[in-house]
Amino acid sequence: MFTLPHRSPRDLPFATEHTALLLVDMQRAWLEPQFDPHLQGPDAEYFLNRTRQQVIPNQRKLLAATRAAGQNIVHTIIESLTADGRDRSLDHKLSDMHLPKGSRQAAIIEELTPVENEIVLPKTSSGVFNSTNIDYVLRNLQTRHLIIAGIVTDQCVDMAVRDAADRGYLVTLVEDACATYTEQRHLTCLSAIKGYCWITDTHTVLDRLQALQA
Repeated sequence: MFTLPHRSPRDLPFATEHTALLLVDMQRAWLEPQFDPHLQGPDAEYFLNRTRQQVIPNQRKLLAATRAAGQNIVHTIIESLTADGRDRSLDHKLSDMHLPKGSRQAAIIEELTPVENEIVLPKTSSGVFNSTNIDYVLRNLQTRHLIIAGIVTDQCVDMAVRDAADRGYLVTLVEDACATYTEQRHLTCLSAIKGYCWITDTHTVLDRLQALQA
């Protein structure tokens, strides 16, 4: 892994072959009301509208641009390693959160389906760095710049940002490609984690990824 100069800015331009996109938990379980009772009431309108009208379209653009630039893509999902979930974290057991291995609800939504040679890491904790070998994988890929988007902003995305920053990655959080259940929660989280990452928008990231193709 290459080194950076002392006091490097968080928004240092992306480097070819050292940049990766991480999409967090973009699964049927959390985005389709038939699988998640929390998405069937009036309080879910904000979340569903934001994910369908903004987050998913923006992530599709990010995927296309990252693929075109030839950079690495990692998808993380909540999914047990076993059918009965005995491998889950204590928190997931206490929360009754269990997506069996290979189940329909654990699958990534169709719009963001991984293509051949993209990495999918199943996890059984909020933090992808806690229950997967993502750090090992990213270092083998010589990743320095980690672009993060996904759901939900103030839970699994938040933990991915903080943990990646602690491990020495330059983290870019794509604000308009993330969502949580209220606008206030989203904005509060952004304010809390701005010291761990560069927060920007899809358009800016697309421009930088396009520059890698030159």
